Amino acid sequence: MDLPLTVDRDAGEPLSAQLVRQLRAAMGEGRLAAGERLPASRALAAVLGVGRTVVTEAYEQLYAEGWLEGRHGSGTYVTEGVAASPVPRPQSVTTGSARRVARPGDIDLRPGLAWVGALDTPAWRRAWRLASGAPPQQQRPDPYGLPGLRLALADYIRRSRGVTCPVDGIVVTRGATNGLDLLAATVLRPGDRVGVEEPGYSRARAVLVARGCELVPCPVDAQGLVVDGLPDDLRLVYTTPSHQFPMGGVLPVPRRQALLAWARRNGALVAEDDYDGEFRYDVAPLPALYGLDPDVVVYLGTTAKTLTQDMGIGWLVGRPDLVRSIVLRREELNDRTPAVPQDALRILLERGDLDRHVRRMRKEYARRRDVVVQALDGLPLRGDTAGLHLVADVPARTADRVVREAGERGVLVETLDRHHAGPRRASGLVIGYGSAANLAELRAGCGLVRRLALSRRDG
Repeated sequence: MDLPLTVDRDAGEPLSAQLVRQLRAAMGEGRLAAGERLPASRALAAVLGVGRTVVTEAYEQLYAEGWLEGRHGSGTYVTEGVAASPVPRPQSVTTGSARRVARPGDIDLRPGLAWVGALDTPAWRRAWRLASGAPPQQQRPDPYGLPGLRLALADYIRRSRGVTCPVDGIVVTRGATNGLDLLAATVLRPGDRVGVEEPGYSRARAVLVARGCELVPCPVDAQGLVVDGLPDDLRLVYTTPSHQFPMGGVLPVPRRQALLAWARRNGALVAEDDYDGEFRYDVAPLPALYGLDPDVVVYLGTTAKTLTQDMGIGWLVGRPDLVRSIVLRREELNDRTPAVPQDALRILLERGDLDRHVRRMRKEYARRRDVVVQALDGLPLRGDTAGLHLVADVPARTADRVVREAGERGVLVETLDRHHAGPRRASGLVIGYGSAANLAELRAGCGLVRRLALSRRDG
């Protein structure tokens, strides 16, 4: 086997995970063919300059995934039929609504994913082991969510987001969009006009459209939602004030106050999606909008960015009478959140594991943000003081070309175009730094984007 396998001790990713990723890519692309023998763990460890345990753990992971098979007395081989031919790279990448699925070896710079390489694996496994050890319950699940988790969430939201919420004002959901859907199903009727940020989060728009709402695009600027000029006939406004998606603005206090005054004046609600709320790098995170006026704000949170999308847990916080109505509607819809992930999150919260993880990730994402900013030197950037992504301002034709040409080289990036509900008002590239596997890949991927963006080929 003659493959350019490397490990980076400063990458912030376990060495065994780096090796798994590279071997998986080699097999998926056919550079390691079916039936080919891999080096003995001791020999490969010597070549890489790592302990034998690193290679052994990597091989065990690939055995479990079905990539490798052992032959008694002979060694370790690529499983027959697993990688019979190289994975073809697409010749072009479109900027439409269909998202290309990342392939082995791709560097994914698209927004929306958290970096899981720094997850405290023993704490994660312990929480799931303890949660899954509880016997199944005979009675119907509590539509509010497990009481122990709701207590832990109330304490966590107070600590992390600076607001106090009553336990009977918390519903455990399957994520922020599930919470938005439950809210829409409860308080909105088909034809109701709902304000959405433009550009904004496409999944939130899809949820509201599915409930029959008429979407009213509301412009954003460098500070987030533009509150002046909001129509008076909106029943709800959906906003991401902590780090506007995708433009990256952080809604300042005067605008927050103006938005809440507008909501009270018009009898409307504000759905606050606390997107990236825990991660800010210039100053301490602003408290959640909910804390300024719990009567008109419904707060939506999720573990998708703090931990991983695999947890599948979120929360909705609102005034208790509204939450009771949401819970009744939820029962009618037979919507529920699985108990085992709820209990696993409760354990992570009660033991302080989630708080420690968020503190580590603030440092990790700040380091990743610095790598991205340095690698994109020369491009005008915005939204880099918070969250897990930023925007590079480039002309529309340049953005489309960069997405296409970078995709042909295995670097995935998005344009702002996919986040517009109507005609494109702003152009640029949305670059996430949670998905790329390590700092070296992040630097290389952003370096390619920079070179493509600065090349003068768009007329």
